[in-house]
Amino acid sequence: MRNIQPSSASIIVLIMLLAFSSACSKHPSDETVAKDIQAKVAADPDTKDSQVDVVAKDGKVTVTGKVRSAEAQQKVEQIAREQPGATGLDDQTAVASDLPMAPRETTQAATTPPPPIEKPKPQPVVVPAGTVLTVSLGEPLGSKTSQTGQTFVATLAQPVLVEGKPALPKGSDVTGKVVAAKAKGKFKGEGQLDLALTSISVAGHRYPIQTSVLENTVKGKGKRTAATTGGGAAGGALIGGIAGGGKGAGIGALVGAGAGLAGGAFTGNKQIEVPAESAMTFKLTAPLTMEPPLE
Repeated sequence: MRNIQPSSASIIVLIMLLAFSSACSKHPSDETVAKDIQAKVAADPDTKDSQVDVVAKDGKVTVTGKVRSAEAQQKVEQIAREQPGATGLDDQTAVASDLPMAPRETTQAATTPPPPIEKPKPQPVVVPAGTVLTVSLGEPLGSKTSQTGQTFVATLAQPVLVEGKPALPKGSDVTGKVVAAKAKGKFKGEGQLDLALTSISVAGHRYPIQTSVLENTVKGKGKRTAATTGGGAAGGALIGGIAGGGKGAGIGALVGAGAGLAGGAFTGNKQIEVPAESAMTFKLTAPLTMEPPLE
């Protein structure tokens, strides 16, 4: 039996039919064409303010609605004509310049205000340990007339700076304590008057302070010593003035290793007496932390 071979013409026709079928299957639908045009019009910066509807039937596109300008109308037509699958265009849009503006896309930086710049918070003022405080005594003190534990008042005689800025102004109120007071006996026993500062008032605030103890003793005839304890070095001094010499009689030069007293004096077997307005120096043995200054 003879084999039947297809003719060349039949093969060509079959190939053409397959190609046509494949092309038809890839042709976008009317719905897809309309949706793509609508999306492109909404995304284009020149036409996104437009209010249009797009319909496609058998590849023919009909556009209705309003556009903001003639330029926008032309851009809509261009988008429709260039759409794959569109075979024709019926533009029924109208120009209406009073269309509301579509919201503009903005960057995060533009919509979110920058965070406010915070001013640095004022820092507390810290007067370091070892700072010397020079005070003027507000009342007389003595080894015989004062009592252990008694408080006394004074004023800061010299201002104190911290990092070049005023921290403790001259005239600040200061309080102190008689750490020990002991009268000198006529024939034996030494006289003693030990002092320390306990607080200072600055800008309406009173702060507790810790200072060295100024120790003053007198024993025997013509022998008298002054020293500081609690962190200060020995070598404070009592100079000038006369015991019982009256207000102001005891103010003299400040001497010693950073802490001492000027003003007390003695004659023979007399007691230690420190007149009012005597100048005394003490050292801070602990830092003094104060409120930040008012701006």
